[in-house]
Amino acid sequence: MAELHDRSDRFELIAACGSDTLVRLADDLLDGETPVRILQEPKSQLLMQQVREPVERRPFNLGEVLVTTAEVEYAEARGFAMVPGKAEPKAVSGAIVDAAVAANHDETSRICETLADAAADREERRRRQWNESRATTVAFETMEDDE
Repeated sequence: MAELHDRSDRFELIAACGSDTLVRLADDLLDGETPVRILQEPKSQLLMQQVREPVERRPFNLGEVLVTTAEVEYAEARGFAMVPGKAEPKAVSGAIVDAAVAANHDETSRICETLADAAADREERRRRQWNESRATTVAFETMEDDE
């Protein structure tokens, strides 16, 4: 389980969280009294995705991935988010959520619980899809000459 007070883990969960969930969390935080300042407008950009090849474990660039980044100041804390795709509302909402947790906002427990639940739901969907696709696995036999 990710430790949501660790920013790296939180960044990962925010990026993978559904847009509707993040926007709802951010809307709940915007009370009209706590100022929000946009430090970096949401910006779409290409990011090189690097992976390791499985045989020699050497890194190589798989290709470019479209991401959207945003940075805010909320409750006297800075928040940042980088989310996949062209998703300005999700990026700004993720940055607000990140700042709220960094500032130990009153809603931090609920935010962490919501992000953890979203991650568990996503993992369960992945597991279910994997189990469904395993049934379609094809086993190939090789025929070699016995010379």
